Amino acid sequence: QVQLVESGGGLVQAGGSLRLSCAASGRTFSSYAMGWFRQAPGKEREFVAGINWSGDNTDYLDSVKGRFTISRDNAENTVYLQMNSLKPEDTAVYYCAARNIGTLNRYRYTYWGQGTQVTVSS
Repeated sequence: QVQLVESGGGLVQAGGSLRLSCAASGRTFSSYAMGWFRQAPGKEREFVAGINWSGDNTDYLDSVKGRFTISRDNAENTVYLQMNSLKPEDTAVYYCAARNIGTLNRYRYTYWGQGTQVTVSS
């Protein structure tokens, strides 16, 4: 069992930056691929970024490429999402998720955090 706790959300003006963190429990964090997802009001949840177990392979939603960066620190059992040049359309609840397989994928995540709100004002 893995527990995930997100932090770092908040209110920011368009063009600003935020860094989300996701702290994971458990001794097997380094064997999991991790992902960030988001869900805006009235919309389905969507994949934002993913990273494999070692951190040397990443994947991004097209609309965030060049603005968002996912990274991980296996020694600290933490995954990050650095978000720059934020836009109002990035407003959503952001969720951290873990796959119990180390390879990168946009689907089939087993464990989920409770989410953190990101609001970008225009």
